[in-house]
Amino acid sequence: MRRLITALYAFALLACAGLVLAQGPLKNPNETVAKPKKSTDPDAPKEESLPKIPSAYKKDKQDLANAPMYKTDVDLVTLDVSVIDNKGQFMPGIPAGNFRVLEDNVPQQVRKVDMGQAPMTVAMVVEFSQKFQQMYSWAWFQTLQMVYGFVSTLQPDDYAAIIAYDIKPEILSDFTTDRTKTQEALRRLTIPAWREANMFDAVTDTADRMSGIEGRKAIVLITTGIDTFSKITYDTARKKLQESGVPVYSIALMGMQKQMAASVPIEFLQAENELKTFAKETGGTAYFPVFEAEYGGIFQRIQQALRNQYVISYAPSNKAHDGTFRKIKVELVDKEGKPLPVKDEKGKPLKYQVIAKAGYKAPREVE
Repeated sequence: MRRLITALYAFALLACAGLVLAQGPLKNPNETVAKPKKSTDPDAPKEESLPKIPSAYKKDKQDLANAPMYKTDVDLVTLDVSVIDNKGQFMPGIPAGNFRVLEDNVPQQVRKVDMGQAPMTVAMVVEFSQKFQQMYSWAWFQTLQMVYGFVSTLQPDDYAAIIAYDIKPEILSDFTTDRTKTQEALRRLTIPAWREANMFDAVTDTADRMSGIEGRKAIVLITTGIDTFSKITYDTARKKLQESGVPVYSIALMGMQKQMAASVPIEFLQAENELKTFAKETGGTAYFPVFEAEYGGIFQRIQQALRNQYVISYAPSNKAHDGTFRKIKVELVDKEGKPLPVKDEKGKPLKYQVIAKAGYKAPREVE
């Protein structure tokens, strides 16, 4: 009799969990939100028909027709550059003459510096494994809050894709401006299936697929940062991300748990260093929030970094088409070539950071 009661209780919990997830993310198991409207789109894909990586990556035909495609000019390099102050705010109005670009430590002749806002193409790569995200665990709620929270900040003309990964990445929704499809994809984040979390495979596969898209683009990686069983190594992942030219913005999970722990496991410290490296070398940023109140500010800073950028164009002095990786460094300098001093409204020195990708892979002549 006791086993029967236990089984019925477990069944009731799973049924409630399905109802809760259909309504969107909750801050805690006792909080409720309004149930979203069901999609009326007759063309909306069913769950079983959604493509999975790497077997398929088919874009919506209408979205593909409108999406910008990447075109290369082998004698012109274009950089998206953000200048961020010590509060994480974008710094506008910097004259073009104050930018200096070094390629393999050789100063380059800058042709043009533009600034403006533009729609962005974002792939949200979300860790969703049993290792940390069992249903109703803290990491489970935190994951849903971050994903739903960032999606809610997107503009109508922004393209977004949702990719969840555990033992392998799966496209829950492909790049689209249709928020109904995006919300349907998010509601599939229910019960994790595997304990593995193969981050290196997931993020590099996504970056490779996005390398042919031009304009404002980025990967928003929501993860613990721990890789359990990827086919590729950290060094290989690092090289692939450098060559893809897609900035990676990481938002780490489980910050509060690590803050409360008596000692932080070595695997988390290693994961943080890896996320920082991925961000730095691709022109993105890594965030390690501890409290939920930090999420909104992080979403805003990512939006500012992607929408408000300086676009620098230059013709590389190295004309060789040898397929080598060229290192890039962007600096702010004064007329004498010294680091440009910046002051705030009160006349105090202001620290700032110039964010740009670490380099690019030169084209190779086809014999």
